[in-house]
Amino acid sequence: MLCRSSSLLLTCSLYLTVSANLTEQVAAYPNNFNVLSMSIRGISNAIVPDDKWNKQDINTVYIGQKMAQYNYGIINVQEDFNYHATLYKYDNHPFRTATSGGYLVGSGLNTLSNYSWIDFIRGFTFMRVRMDEGVYIDMINLRVNDASTTGPDDQKARRLKIHQLADFIETNSAGNAVIVFGDTGSRYTRCAPFLPSPIFLNFELGNSTSRGDNIRSFAAQNGLVDAWVQAIGGDPPIARAEPNVCPGGVPPNISCEVGDKVLYRGSPIIDLKSTGFFYDTSRFLSPKENLLTDHNPVRVEFGYLLKDGLRQSDLYGGPHGTWFNDLPSISVDSKLTSITLRGGNRLDGLTLTLASGQTFTHGGSGGKAHSLNLTSGEYIESVKLCWGQKDRHTRIFYSQAIKNSGQDIQVGKVTGNCATATAPSGYGVVGTYGQDGNEVDQLGFIYAQL
Repeated sequence: MLCRSSSLLLTCSLYLTVSANLTEQVAAYPNNFNVLSMSIRGISNAIVPDDKWNKQDINTVYIGQKMAQYNYGIINVQEDFNYHATLYKYDNHPFRTATSGGYLVGSGLNTLSNYSWIDFIRGFTFMRVRMDEGVYIDMINLRVNDASTTGPDDQKARRLKIHQLADFIETNSAGNAVIVFGDTGSRYTRCAPFLPSPIFLNFELGNSTSRGDNIRSFAAQNGLVDAWVQAIGGDPPIARAEPNVCPGGVPPNISCEVGDKVLYRGSPIIDLKSTGFFYDTSRFLSPKENLLTDHNPVRVEFGYLLKDGLRQSDLYGGPHGTWFNDLPSISVDSKLTSITLRGGNRLDGLTLTLASGQTFTHGGSGGKAHSLNLTSGEYIESVKLCWGQKDRHTRIFYSQAIKNSGQDIQVGKVTGNCATATAPSGYGVVGTYGQDGNEVDQLGFIYAQL
């Protein structure tokens, strides 16, 4: 991935000590879920025979049982290597990623979820989780080298990985709500102090041999809120201050900092808020009250509601092509004046024009064009889509756009897999989002209130 520089402006302030029981907030949001990030130390005793965590085969049984018992919404695990099958045997979440392999082969990153997803990418892992109809949150799992490693090469590698992830989110999650939860290996006390200069940017983002973690610039570049920082009062620890490392055993409160973090943002459609932050270490103890892993499991409670004025449809098609999203360029008062579909055997491309003059074009330029102009009081009420396989990729084969007057245009060929995206009452199509290339691979619609 290419690396790019990005400036940041985050104020460092005093580190606040907050008791864990003060992080509970009254959930003012009608839709609630939680996430858990947990490094499970799933390394075989045969590989590391002198490891003090030499009972992970048994501990993984307990971990799986606890995950099922507390019914977490979405769980990101790290270091899930040699006891992966055991973890899945004793957990009961319906949606799970397949293992990428054991220690020294796989990434150790996996997800167990009560929610389905439509796109999935490995490296760090990225998935677009469907919370409800037209409600998607991009969720990312990662494990960067451990926070206890502080050598210049370790820090440089950590900065580079974090910066690459920031660039990925900027490109592939444009307009979307995002939750990043995993082992960042980063601490705010190891960040560089803010200096608005190119020298600082190199220092912070990992483009030189200078030291320091870049978790602050990661949050700033992508508009992310750290749920732990929010829970302790809103101000991260001072850069270069003495780190407040969590003690051994069960932390007495959440004032200590760990490298396992949860960062999030909403979108122009989704108002997403953290309503509670917890170290769930006390939940993950053996029957003899021993720790089951060497990391504190991090749980964050979330609530969300849909903002007034804009809505989205579900996404249809396949996980191929390049991500696009018109949402950042759309306002609640946007009005559609024309729509053009281009296609022959499939939907090659489409163009939407707003009353403001803003034009959105996606897909390729091939195919015959069919257009609908909209006058006052007219709007696109529904769009039928069909999809199928072309060159082993799922693509949109057919599209029919229908005005509220009944007039329509259509291109492509109907397949056995079709769905109709219908605008909510009082809304009309004003934009699209999905994935494209020379044709359209995946498509959903953005609606504005009439």
